[in-house]
Amino acid sequence: MITELSQEFSLVNSWINDLRNVDVQQDRMKFRRNLERIGEIAAFEISKGMAQVDVEITTPLDKVAAKEIAVQPVITTILRAGVPLFQGVLNYFDKADCGFVAAYRKHDANDYFSIKQDYLTCPNLDGRPLIVADPMLATGASLIEAIKDLLTNGTPTEMHIVAAIASQQGVDAIQSAFPNAKIWVGVIDASLTSKGYITPGLGDAGDLSYGEKLQR
Repeated sequence: MITELSQEFSLVNSWINDLRNVDVQQDRMKFRRNLERIGEIAAFEISKGMAQVDVEITTPLDKVAAKEIAVQPVITTILRAGVPLFQGVLNYFDKADCGFVAAYRKHDANDYFSIKQDYLTCPNLDGRPLIVADPMLATGASLIEAIKDLLTNGTPTEMHIVAAIASQQGVDAIQSAFPNAKIWVGVIDASLTSKGYITPGLGDAGDLSYGEKLQR
């Protein structure tokens, strides 16, 4: 299942516009916050379909029958670009456990890249929903490798992929690799450049959030 959050007009459209806009991008705090907001909306939508359990709540005046999330999810991301979107998801699933993958694109002299993955920390996923936040789903290669590593920590009951912007090719790659995953994306762009960047996209989410890095 794919949910494109901007298909039905809402504030999400404005946040995506600001993420793309080269003038607004100069404000790093606003850029990070807009990624957070998309993560928050995605978390709210994901929560609607989660398994529930009946609970009894004691108020100052009485008791009331209510429902709660049956099993808290594990929220994960790929460092560093995924942190603001991840934080937005965590803002709403504030009782969740978390995991992190350190991966990056290693560029050659022609600016082509391979995926390098160095580090994983994650709780046991057995019997729990897994949410993976990755702001830019381009080719899907780095995300697929990250998820494969995450799944060495157990078998989740369900998997959700949250992205701000995706390419159609990236969505197709994730669906092929993980056909049961649910994808929640701000907007799907039609194309990738010859070097694997989403177009029109928004640029490098990590650099725009935290500053430019040296390529190694």
